[in-house]
Amino acid sequence: MNHHISKRFAAVTPSATLAIDSKFKAMKAAGEDVVGFGAGEPDFETPDHIKEAAIDAIHSGMTRYTPASGTVELKKAIVHKLKEENGLSYDISDIVVSNGAKHSLTNVFGAICDEGDEVIVPAPYWVSYPEMIRLSGGVPVALPTIEEKHFKFSPAELEAVITPKTRAIVLNSPCNPTGMVYSEAELRAIADVLVKYDIYIVADEIYENLIYDGGKNVSIASFSEEIKDRTIVVNGVSKTFAMTGWRIGYTASNPIVAKAMSSVQSHQTSNPNSIAQAAATVALLGNQDIVEKMKQAFQERRNYMVDRINAMDGVSCIKPQGAFYVMMNMKKLIGTKLYGKTIENAADFAALFLEKAKVAVVPCAGFGAEGYVRWSYATGMDQIQKGMDRLEAFLKDGRE
Repeated sequence: MNHHISKRFAAVTPSATLAIDSKFKAMKAAGEDVVGFGAGEPDFETPDHIKEAAIDAIHSGMTRYTPASGTVELKKAIVHKLKEENGLSYDISDIVVSNGAKHSLTNVFGAICDEGDEVIVPAPYWVSYPEMIRLSGGVPVALPTIEEKHFKFSPAELEAVITPKTRAIVLNSPCNPTGMVYSEAELRAIADVLVKYDIYIVADEIYENLIYDGGKNVSIASFSEEIKDRTIVVNGVSKTFAMTGWRIGYTASNPIVAKAMSSVQSHQTSNPNSIAQAAATVALLGNQDIVEKMKQAFQERRNYMVDRINAMDGVSCIKPQGAFYVMMNMKKLIGTKLYGKTIENAADFAALFLEKAKVAVVPCAGFGAEGYVRWSYATGMDQIQKGMDRLEAFLKDGRE
């Protein structure tokens, strides 16, 4: 048989983060003393009151189909959250609940991209954005940023990559993998450019509650009605409430985009999990203590990791403002030898680090940032200390 695979699907490369995490878990399952810093999920448990809401939903018979784009109860909770926390007013018909924020993003690019439409993706970027855009028929256009400017682009740099084919820009703040956060002034200047050229803003705010040192997220959609009309807010409960496995994401947008996404979702997947929707409703409306608890723990871990990395020869990093990742610059090691092997790129470094030191980190070529590896500090301080000790020993012993 001719096992034909469509060009669109065949062109997709696997997620680098999930590939590293899979290898780490396989080594751990085999009994190896391996430490993993690859996965983008909090190490905290989902709070008990959210778990209880799911159990109650099962016992009360919430085990059937819901409306394809989500229950009215959850949509009302999302509308309330957006109003109270972000200063955004939406109707429940503007909300589409999906099977995780990844699914939400897939819906967004499918709804706004025709074949050949360009979507600007500031680099470094989350590894899945370009692949999602390509799957939707769009063309990802990287907008490079540099560490010296905290991985942020200026309005002039944005304007330089806009073409007549530009349909949208992805704005991920706080950002995975850099941890950078755009200030309100920076966002307003960016918004002016996007209104001028009538471009959609895909505002991925999944890490909005994980901003440190007293900082606060500002939603670009809150500036004016003309900005809000062009913005598709993407969010979910996974990072904020330690609910990664529950798979609930959502969008808030103008009603035309929302209707298109809802219609397609009704054919592709129908509704998100009914029990997870009930739990997410309680998460959004209930006790928010876990948010502050996680933030404090992440900030302490971030500070420790950044200080340790910057005290070592050959590697460095800037202090991220949000999310739970550190981008470690290892460019000084490229062309040098560790354990007799010449390090040609970040992938070489990560592979050798996993082999010799039993530590899993993610090389960032897939994030549009060669010369860097990403560490996640969404893991216990004991693991972070062990990882930093092993990095120090790896760099020292490998050179001898």
